[in-house]
Amino acid sequence: MKEMVGKVFSIANDNKATYGCTVSKEVSGGENYIAYFSMAEDTDISAEIFSYYKLIILVEGELEVYGYGENVKKLREGDAIITPTDVTVGMKTGVGAVFTEIAIRREDVMNKAVKAGEVFKLAELLQFQDGKIVNMDVVHNDKMKFVLMAFDEGTGLSEHAAPGEAIIFALDGEGVIVYEGVSHSIKAGENFHFAKARRHSVEATKKFKMAYPEIGRASCRERV
Repeated sequence: MKEMVGKVFSIANDNKATYGCTVSKEVSGGENYIAYFSMAEDTDISAEIFSYYKLIILVEGELEVYGYGENVKKLREGDAIITPTDVTVGMKTGVGAVFTEIAIRREDVMNKAVKAGEVFKLAELLQFQDGKIVNMDVVHNDKMKFVLMAFDEGTGLSEHAAPGEAIIFALDGEGVIVYEGVSHSIKAGENFHFAKARRHSVEATKKFKMAYPEIGRASCRERV
């Protein structure tokens, strides 16, 4: 992935809009590509037909997704949507928007908790459970999965190294990521990149929710 490693960062802060423009940055290529988009106020991405789904995660501003039937879906900060396939889909914003886009293949397995074309909040898909970690695969295939996790305060993932890599989206609360022996505090709205085969762990200093696209299908061992 074309993203900094070993530091907490913010997709929203690092991808500010350019006046009158839409700017995209690919951070992972291939079938399950990942890209950041920044749209200036009053800009539009024309409606086109795609044979694959797109998971849109809005991290700043407001966004309208339109084009399939008479539907117009309005997203605000923290909202997400999986766009449908084989119909026209476009995006526009009046105030500006920064979002992450993740390509999802038609044959990928999608959790029944989400439906293509409907707006949802990642942070609301899972609820906290006392003394436990709750895990959900939102979508997955043989090379990628998008994972959502809810940690009760004091729970976490023990140190491990994974064959793949991931970009963390901190959704709620606060936690600590230990990456290659260095501790990093992370809170809602911030991000972190786990590079391939690097040692890391996660602990919730408060109740903590995070989501991440994982390329390479690494698995984690839980510590409660």
